[in-house]
Amino acid sequence: MTDKQLSLLIGGFIPAVLFGVGATLQKVINKEAIGLGPYLMGIGATIFACGALYALWDRDFAITSRSAAYIVLFGVMWSAAMVCIAIALKRYNGQIGQIVSIYNMNTLISVVLGLVILSEWKYVNGVRLFAAAVLISIGGVLAANA
Repeated sequence: MTDKQLSLLIGGFIPAVLFGVGATLQKVINKEAIGLGPYLMGIGATIFACGALYALWDRDFAITSRSAAYIVLFGVMWSAAMVCIAIALKRYNGQIGQIVSIYNMNTLISVVLGLVILSEWKYVNGVRLFAAAVLISIGGVLAANA
C-alpha cells in the first residue's frame, strides 16, 4: 500500500467505523441513568488512560505550551459538542441516525477552515471539493428528514 492509501485507511476508514459504532453507543449510554457530568468524566478518564498507554508505547512525551493551549481549546469544543449531542439524545429523544447526519456535516466546516487557515486550497481540486460539499449537504438534509 502507498502512504496515501495507508493514510486514508488509518485516518479515514477505520475512524469512520469507530465513530459510527461510538455514535450508536452514545444513544445506548444516554438511554441509561447517567448525568452529563459523569458521562463526560467517564469519556475523559477513558481518553486519559488510552493516551497514557499510547504515550508509554510510543515513548513520545513532547508538548509545548502552544500545543497544550490547542489541546485545551479542542477539548472544550469537543466536550461542548458531546454535551449537545447527549442533551439531544437524552432530553429530546433525538434519533442518532438523524443527529449524526447533521453533525457530521462538520466536514464542511473543517474543509473551509483547512482551505482558508491552513492554505490547503493549494493542494485540492476545487471542482471536486465543491461537488463533494454539495453531496454532503444533500445527504445531511435527506438523512435528517428521514
